[in-house]
This record gives sequence, structure tokens and C-alpha cells, in this order.
Amino acid sequence: MPSFEFATANRIIFGAGRLSGLDEQLKGSVKRLLLVRGKSSDALPRVREILSAQGIPFNEFEVHGEPTVDVVREGVKFAEGCDALIGLGGGSVMDAGKAIAALATNHGDVFEYLEVVGKGQALTEKPLMYIAIPTTAGTGAEVTRNAVLDVPEHGVKVSLRSPMMLPSLAIVDPELTYNLPQEITAASGLDALTQLIEPFVSLKANQLTDAICREGMAHVAKSLRRAYHDGNDKEAREGMALASLFGGLALANAALGAVHGFAGPLGGMLHAPHGAICAKLLPLVMEANFEAMKTANHAGFTRYEEVARILTGNTSAIVEDGLKWVSDLVRELNIPTLSAHGMTEAHIPEAVQKTLNASSYKGNPIPLKASVLREILEKAL
Repeated sequence: MPSFEFATANRIIFGAGRLSGLDEQLKGSVKRLLLVRGKSSDALPRVREILSAQGIPFNEFEVHGEPTVDVVREGVKFAEGCDALIGLGGGSVMDAGKAIAALATNHGDVFEYLEVVGKGQALTEKPLMYIAIPTTAGTGAEVTRNAVLDVPEHGVKVSLRSPMMLPSLAIVDPELTYNLPQEITAASGLDALTQLIEPFVSLKANQLTDAICREGMAHVAKSLRRAYHDGNDKEAREGMALASLFGGLALANAALGAVHGFAGPLGGMLHAPHGAICAKLLPLVMEANFEAMKTANHAGFTRYEEVARILTGNTSAIVEDGLKWVSDLVRELNIPTLSAHGMTEAHIPEAVQKTLNASSYKGNPIPLKASVLREILEKAL
């Protein structure tokens, strides 16, 4: 039995309506706060009201799209004089908040600490107190120890990562996802599924993340279609919020794989939404992994059989049934091709090379040849 470690946010509060308890969490502990937020959220007026009622002075920093290194640098300026941050929004907002909280207390430029394209130095100072409040159900960023940042000058997305970046508090309130449009429900929901399947089959899977992944996949199987077709289905929204949380817990304590290995470079090259890239690539990578594992007589291919049985609800399902289930779901949820985001065949050689160097790819259950990675991208165009 392998040994493992498990770390997550200092405290997690889950449940419909639990945002209302934010005031109790802030009472007497914060002198000045930075609210990092997206363009709009139904929860924004409520959070402002809670902060005002507590008499907590606060600045606001709006994040448009996925955060770049320049966005983080600007956010650090807004955090001057603050002793706490709230990240209110999707994964991009929460990642921006984590990075700002970390760099507000650790001196030097963001490149001092970035993986792959930076020096990768460890943080030495504890980040500002950080409260993560997701308004989408996909990334699980409220319980992860990294922040994914776009680095335009290198055409790639990479992570700022440290165990100290785990949020102080995560408040996961499914009510905040009720009004998400179908497009975001689909992409974020399939991102959540990816972040449950990849850790489950990864090289660093362990007994605790396995249990979390099994439960999370079961929630996606019964909830994602319902949430997509009826955004007011409260039970389905709660199921997807829980699945997203579980995906974050799993990836932070196991590993990811080739889907996310692709997503970092492609996100930086195309400036396309992370969830949409993962959604399109998921069934293609699953198929490639299984074929490679079957050829190599890799014992881990039975993991994909278990995935198939969880997703289909059929205890006799085989891997091909699981692949069909995921492929059908991607079509039903109208996930666009990568060419819709501007990708062409000319991008493929660079994307393959960057994927082979990506940290997420190193968790893939089996190495894939460059020719196989190229075939995956060609099928995704």
C-alpha cells in the first residue's frame, strides 16, 4: 500500500446558502481587504454588503478573462495595506487572488517563482489570508495550491505553486452557480470531470484521492446533463459544485495528465478558455491512453474500466463504453473544436513540444509518443 500526503484549504464550507455565513468568518479578523472579482456575479452585491456591514474597508480588483503575469503585478499594487483577500468568481479569478496574496508578502517579480519559464523559487513568506468563493463549478481552484497564469511573452500558461498558497477558507455555495449560461456550465463541468478522471488514472493516485474521484465522477454522471439543460435544477447544480470541489481536492493531492498537459500550452497559444480546451481533448486523450496501455499490457488500464462503470452506471461496462459516454456528452454539450478558437495545423508542432515539457503531462499514466500527441490535436481541430 503506497504512502501519501493530503493537504487542502484550512477550512471548507459547502452548501446552498452558505455565503451568508461569510460575515462570521470575517468578524474581528480583518482590518483591510482586497476583493478580487470577475466582471459580474449575482453574489457581488451580497459580498459588498457583508463587508460594509462588518465595517471592513476594501478595495476591488477586477479580473477580465484568464490572469496574466501583468494582471497579477497590478493586483499586488491594489493589495498594498491589506491583510486579507477574497477571490469571488471562476477559476481565473480565484487563481489571480491566490497569486496576488502570495506575491503581496513575497518580494520579487512573479518570474522569480513561476514554474517552467521562471526560476521556480519557493515562497518564503506566508501569503495574505485568502478566502476563495467560486461562482462556477469546474476548476476546484478553491482548494488547490497553485495559480495558473498566462505568460504572453512565452505563449504558455504555467503555475505559481506552493503549499502555502492553499486558501485559508473555501466557501462553496451552489446557489452562486444557478444562473450560469449553458456554455460555461458545459465547459466548466467537463473540466471538473477531467480533474476527476486524470487524478484517478494518474501516476500519483492514492487511496484517498481515489475515493474522492469515484464519488465526484458519480455526481458528474447524474448531474452535468441536467444542469446543462435546466440551470434551475438545484440538485444538479449542487452535484456539480460538489464534483468541482472534489476535482480540486484530487488534483492537488495526486496529479493530472495529458489533457492538462495540452491545456497549459494551448491556452497560452490560443488564449482560449481552459475548460473548453479540456472538454474537447478529454475523450481523445482517454482513448490514446487506453490504446497505449493496452499495447504495453499496462495494469493501469483497468482504471479506465472502472471509470466506464461509474459514468455509465453499468457494472459490466468496458472501456469503450466509457469512451462513448464521454464522447457523446461532449457532443451533446456543444463543445466547439479547437479550430473554433483559432488553432490550425501550423500550431501543432509547437503545442506537442510544449506539452511534453508541461508539468501536468508528467502525471499521465503512460508516456505518449509525440506522434500520438499530434494525432490527438489533429482529431480535435
